[in-house]
Amino acid sequence: MPELPEVEALKDFLTENLVGHEIVRVLPVAISVLKTYDPPVTAVEGHEVTAMHRYGKFLDLATADGPHLVTHLARAGWLHWKDQLPSGMPRPGKGPLALRVALETGAGFDLTEAGTQKRLAVYLVQDPQQVPGVARLGPDPLAEDFDETRFAALLKDERRRLKGALRDQSLIAGVGNAYSDEILHVAKMSPFKLASSLTSEETARLYEALRTTLTEAVERSRGVAAGRLKAEKKSGLRVHGRTGEPCAVCGDTIREVSFSDSSLQYCPTCQTGGKPLADRRMSRLLK
Repeated sequence: MPELPEVEALKDFLTENLVGHEIVRVLPVAISVLKTYDPPVTAVEGHEVTAMHRYGKFLDLATADGPHLVTHLARAGWLHWKDQLPSGMPRPGKGPLALRVALETGAGFDLTEAGTQKRLAVYLVQDPQQVPGVARLGPDPLAEDFDETRFAALLKDERRRLKGALRDQSLIAGVGNAYSDEILHVAKMSPFKLASSLTSEETARLYEALRTTLTEAVERSRGVAAGRLKAEKKSGLRVHGRTGEPCAVCGDTIREVSFSDSSLQYCPTCQTGGKPLADRRMSRLLK
């Protein structure tokens, strides 16, 4: 799933390639991708793109005196930029293509989604806050006003475990499964530690790990073409998706805990005092 650093990089890439151009065609190929119907998604046609914004993991394409095309790539969605889009009409039900956006230059992008779980979402709204997921977002962890005091206040009465708290978009926007693993590894904390139990020193350490991990990931992704962002993300991860590999910090073997629909990875030596966590499919541990 694309998280804050990848979506930020996509925002920068699209700012360079979309802003100042006119949208001439929007072709929804999979009806499941559309989460709003009035106005229709084609209402953005004929409008010039004026800016790209990011809200957590949401991409916002803003147009001149017109609507916003807001996208959430979900777990298996992606954006593919094409300097020259195919001339023919895409065929519904054939392949992963969900929606195509064409510019007056002939360039544009495709939104695709792999797999059978159709969670890719596109909204056409007058205000991004009309999108329920955007309206529920907590503060952006890379915002200038997101300081350690604000972070500590969020965790003070949080009774969930750190892994679940960091992934909650209404608490902190933009962090998902992969970067929560990375942040906790940098902070040297167990994913099952209760958020409200942190000492002031631990809170400071976790805040620093949060900001540093995301900032470094954004810098690695910046300037990378959209098609290479997935590979760039994977190459920069130290524990997530690396079960069975040696920890880059201490050399211990990276372990995994599996749940009903996801998994987490961690280093026992760095994070849990050398003790492996029980690997049980108990999704309630992340609630």
